[in-house]
Formats: sequence, C-alpha cells, structure tokens
Amino acid sequence: MSVTLKDVAAHAGVSVKTVSNVVNGYSFVTADNRRRVQAAIESLGYVPNIGARNLRRGRTGFLTLAVPELSNPYFAELCGLVMVAAARRDWTVLIEQTGGVRERELAVVNTAHRALVDAVVLSPIGLRPSDIAEIDNATPLVLLGERALDAPANHVAIDNVKAAELATAHLIGLGRKRIAAIGDQPGQNGTAALRLAGYHKALHDAGLTPDPRLNVTSSSYSRADGAAAMAHLLNLAEPPDAVFCFNDLLAIGALSAARDRRLAIPDDLAVVGFDGIDEGRYSAPRLTTIAPDKPAIADAAVDLISQHMERRDDPPRDVTVPFTLDIHESSSRP
Repeated sequence: MSVTLKDVAAHAGVSVKTVSNVVNGYSFVTADNRRRVQAAIESLGYVPNIGARNLRRGRTGFLTLAVPELSNPYFAELCGLVMVAAARRDWTVLIEQTGGVRERELAVVNTAHRALVDAVVLSPIGLRPSDIAEIDNATPLVLLGERALDAPANHVAIDNVKAAELATAHLIGLGRKRIAAIGDQPGQNGTAALRLAGYHKALHDAGLTPDPRLNVTSSSYSRADGAAAMAHLLNLAEPPDAVFCFNDLLAIGALSAARDRRLAIPDDLAVVGFDGIDEGRYSAPRLTTIAPDKPAIADAAVDLISQHMERRDDPPRDVTVPFTLDIHESSSRP
C-alpha cells in the first residue's frame, strides 16, 4: 500500500498542509517542521504523485521540444539542457524531430497535438509567419533560434548578426585579408542570412570588399558539406587565408579538408565556427567558435512557459541571451 501525505503528516506530527508545502517546495515552513517532514518522507519512502499534483495545478506536466535534427550536436546538447531546466519545474519533455520541414513543424504546433502538453518549444526552419499568426495561443509557444518570424510568439535567441560580425572581426584582427564564408543559403531568412549580414558588416567596417567567390553556399550544415566547400575554396586561383563557418560542423569539415592539403592551421588558414559544441573542444586543432549560452537559452524558454501559464494575457516576449567568442588553436597560436 502506497504511503500518503496523511501518513507522512502523522509520522512527523504536523498537518497535511505542512507536508504539502514541503513537498511542493514552498518557503513558508519553519526549519524544524521542514526537517521533521523530510525525515518522515525518507523513513516512510514517500514518493509524490506528480500526476495528481499537475492536475491540481491545471497542467499536464509535459512539454514538447521540437528541433530540426537530433544528430546535430548543437540540438542534442540543447535538448539535454531544456530537459534539465524543465525538470526543475516538474515538467517532462517530449522530443520531436522535424527535419526542418514545414508540415512537420505545423503538426507539432497544431491545436490537436498541443492539447496533450502544457507548451511547445520549437526551433523552426520551415514555418512561415502566417502559420504562427493563425495558431490559437491558449497553449504557450516558444520559438528558439535565428528564424525571426514576425508573429505573436515568445522567442529566445542570440544576436546572430553581432556574433558573426565578432567572429569575422577576429579574423580581420589577425591580419587576414581573404576571409571566406561557408554556409550561405540564398532565399532563406534565418540563420544563414543573419550570419552572412554580420560577416559582410565586419568586412565593410574594415574596408574590405566582399569577394563573392569566397561566399560558398551549403545545403546542409554537416561536416561533409564543410569539407566539400573548403576543398572548393582551396582550388581557387587565390584561395582564402581564413574562413568563417556558419556552424561548428562545417568548420570541423573545413579543418579536415585543410589538413588533407597539408595546410598549417592557423598559419596558412585560420578557421572559426559557430555553436560552441563540445566536439570542437576535441578537434585537432581545437576550434575557435562563437558559443551561445545554451543553458541560458534553455532556462529562458522554460521561464517564458512558466510566466505564460501564470499570466496568460501578457504579450509575447523576445529574449536575447549572451554569447562568447572562444578562441582556440584553429585561429590563434597558444
């Protein structure tokens, strides 16, 4: 027979309300009563009924987190951090992979699906602003990342233009003149467009004219695409002396292609990535990268959900989290 709140209260010599306050983490309990309740919980092996607690709170206890690609280390790391942030508020996270396909993203945020969860956290690629505008906002929706949709939804991201500008300015500061960019996706208005804008701004501010031959497009942000783009750049009559890659996987691929040509990194070619994934710390050489504060992204997303559930009439918010330029051996000697 399972142990109840009443059993714990009797064992501790306090009221059921006091036990409930301790279990739910409320602060208005005396230190002595809290100690007695915790001792009773441990002694009796009491396990809170999370489902019942959530029903009393008017919530399901589940969040959906939808990302384009779980095999991408950035999204894998972010999923883990969102799960940690959600667990602190007694939420269980359900992970969805959308492939960046509009129809799959719509399936995640439509009303029928969202009735099963308290909120949806989505990193969108395919969605259009009109898609978000037509969604009933009774359930909180938080958008992550660079896809700036002019629509009524909470949004958490870093300033990608400033981040890309900082990465490019770092390479310019090393004295590099022919700085390539890998990762442009013409026609897209998300990650690529923002990072390309920052790259161009840094070049213009330094008096350098962008060379369109050094701007290499990429259909996906993979190691293979980075290696192929770098091989193309190195075959130019005037190859680059530095490259800014729009994510770390592209940069790791670029490093591999440069090593295949027996280039010295960073003397012959300096490389900077973007995302601050753990893999970059163990590449050879270690990768210089723009590192978004991923724990802050996860915390902000969960905080926005909690705030929306408490104050449903509040307007959507845009939260900008910090980033750093982590300089390592791919661009600068120790």
